[in-house]
Amino acid sequence: MIDHAHDLASVRDATERLLIAVAELDNAAVTEPSRLPGWTRGHILAHLARNADALVNVLEGRPMYASADARDSDIERDAPRPLSVQLSDLRDSATRFQEAGATPADWSRTVELRNGVTDSASRVPFRRWIEVELHRVDLGIGYELEDLPEEFTQREIDFLADRFRGRPDVPAVLLEQDDRRRIPTGRDEAARITVTGRRADLLGWLAGRRDGSGLTVAGGPLPALPPL
Repeated sequence: MIDHAHDLASVRDATERLLIAVAELDNAAVTEPSRLPGWTRGHILAHLARNADALVNVLEGRPMYASADARDSDIERDAPRPLSVQLSDLRDSATRFQEAGATPADWSRTVELRNGVTDSASRVPFRRWIEVELHRVDLGIGYELEDLPEEFTQREIDFLADRFRGRPDVPAVLLEQDDRRRIPTGRDEAARITVTGRRADLLGWLAGRRDGSGLTVAGGPLPALPPL
């Protein structure tokens, strides 16, 4: 069972760690390229702030974004801001998200995200946790997939495996972690490609952050996964 209160606390703690790390940057560093193609670090910080507000919209029953174009234009607008403004926006938007999460509500209800995706309201805090942790890695400021909390890494592997499970465009795969745990994903077929490795490398491949070169593959080539 998903514990949204636990995940809200995890988001709060992860956000505080992010703010401390980002505060070590300067205005020039914010304008430098991130690890995401076409995005500076400022783009990532702007996205994180606007995503927090977008998830408040989700929790309060409004569309996540006014439109895809509005989402993109807001990020472009906010990306060039000085570090102090980025930090203030990140902090304030994170507070708004926590306040929305603290409002009494039916956490079993279904909510709508982007592109018609639906989910349980109880999973929204975990989705925000994903944004904070993975995009901190994307900033390229010394925080790597190996530094992610152990609980988060395992849950995100499970989440992404579930996301790809049953998709006809993903070959049948068996993920084998270094702790011997096995997780099937992709098409439902008896013959599966076995992909083995450390959890950080498995997560990196599933989340599109690594090319899979650190993994061992048996039964066929390493599949190309669709974008998230």
